[in-house]
Amino acid sequence: MSAVSAAIHEKNAVRPRMDHAPGMVTMIVFVGMLAIGLAFTAYSLVTDVSEAGTKTTTVLPFILLGVALLIALGFEFVNGFHDTANAVATVIYTHSLPANFAVIWSGLFNFLGVLVSSGAVAFGIISLLPVELILQVGSGAGFAMVFALLIAAIIWNLGTWWLGLPASSSHTLIGSIIGVGVANALMHGRDGTSGVDWAQATKVGYSLLLSPLVGFGCAALLLLALRALVKNKALYEAPKGNHAPPWWIRGLLILTCTGVSFAHGSNDGQKGMGLIMLILVGTVPMAYALNRAMPVDQMTRFAAVTEVTKQSLMKSAPVAVPADSRATLSEYVRTREFKPEVITALATVTGDIGVQVRTHGTLARVPAEAVANVRNDMYLASEAIRFVEKSGAVTFDGEAKANIKAFKIEIDDATKFIPLWVKVAVAIALGLGTMIGWKRIVVTVGEKIGKTHLTYAQGASAELVAMLTIGAADMYGLPVSTTHVLSSGVAGTMAANKSGLQMSTIRNLAMAWVLTLPIAMLLSGSLYWIFTHIF
Repeated sequence: MSAVSAAIHEKNAVRPRMDHAPGMVTMIVFVGMLAIGLAFTAYSLVTDVSEAGTKTTTVLPFILLGVALLIALGFEFVNGFHDTANAVATVIYTHSLPANFAVIWSGLFNFLGVLVSSGAVAFGIISLLPVELILQVGSGAGFAMVFALLIAAIIWNLGTWWLGLPASSSHTLIGSIIGVGVANALMHGRDGTSGVDWAQATKVGYSLLLSPLVGFGCAALLLLALRALVKNKALYEAPKGNHAPPWWIRGLLILTCTGVSFAHGSNDGQKGMGLIMLILVGTVPMAYALNRAMPVDQMTRFAAVTEVTKQSLMKSAPVAVPADSRATLSEYVRTREFKPEVITALATVTGDIGVQVRTHGTLARVPAEAVANVRNDMYLASEAIRFVEKSGAVTFDGEAKANIKAFKIEIDDATKFIPLWVKVAVAIALGLGTMIGWKRIVVTVGEKIGKTHLTYAQGASAELVAMLTIGAADMYGLPVSTTHVLSSGVAGTMAANKSGLQMSTIRNLAMAWVLTLPIAMLLSGSLYWIFTHIF
């Protein structure tokens, strides 16, 4: 497109109207959903705690629980309005949907995406946290960890939103987690690098690093493929006036907007779920440390699998049982330094888990004083198995490998679960968040990345790539940045279209991408140090 024709199209393109105040019906729906979410959360909590028979002599744990839940849901609310632009900018700037309707539509599918999410991303995030803090999540240090990483993530998200920068909420939260891990290690006199599961952090880092490159390259290639296969010139020009695009391209844009919203909910919503589960385990372990909903008949299989797994492990490492098997596993999970007694310790802890299950018959009957220890044993066993398999330090025969795999599935089912009400609460927080404060970043994505108005084909290419990339990441349990994928996709289509890029915006986006990790680490590490002294 020549400079003259680009200028003509820019003149004809009308900036979408984004200054409509929400109507009365919208406000009623918003307040109503907020009230329903809070009421359902409170009712579910009271019911679960009552059924578990949790007793306490002080209200302090419930005050901490309430504050922590509000902060965690606040993070998801901020995540909602911070990342809304990634889904709605293209349909708004191509006049496919009115702005207010687009954000409500996006909120609805964010909500649905959270409800059907698998939970794999949630526990992938948790595995980045220091093992000693996860094992003592109900302690002062555990609360300090949760508050520090959530507040640090909220502060940075709000700051980048205020500046209109589409920074990554995933990137921010992971930086906050690493900051807490490093601070915790330094405060205990260890090397700061020992406080983080760097193998998992590297895996997550690759997904965050590669996702914008995938977004840029694939969106550019898709646009070029469209140009070669579809010769309709109107698709590659800026919208004229405020007319909607042809019905089929409008349908495609709405479909991709819906897909990105759904994928964003299914991926980003899980981060809040994982942290809420940590909060619940720390404050009311009797109700949430173990999956009380597991049926009794599954417990029979659980006990049998536990026994055969113990025998398989003892055959694989016939060495003396260490004096403290739990300490041996904790040290291995923290340092990843394998010794033969690790397998014997794992066999011992596995046997202890089996004894608890057989003694009580069901997880719902494990007494209050034993719940935390049983959960910690299961967590240590699961993580130790994961690291042993990954390292290849021990070669198990076929039968032993099958037994260990079955055992890990059973203990993960018992500890890595998300109650329905947690999903609903996060879904409402994320969905309602999409309806607030979205304009700043929508303008950046729609107007400030490229030098020309977004075309129909550009919008569809960027959204389609974002939808597929995020959906694939959710299937593999990887947290990716919706923001990075979509904004880099728009940039890729601008480059492929030879529209030109606004380098000042690109520099700001790159700066936000580079600074997010260190600033989130510094914020969370500092807050963790402060909160440990408070708690």
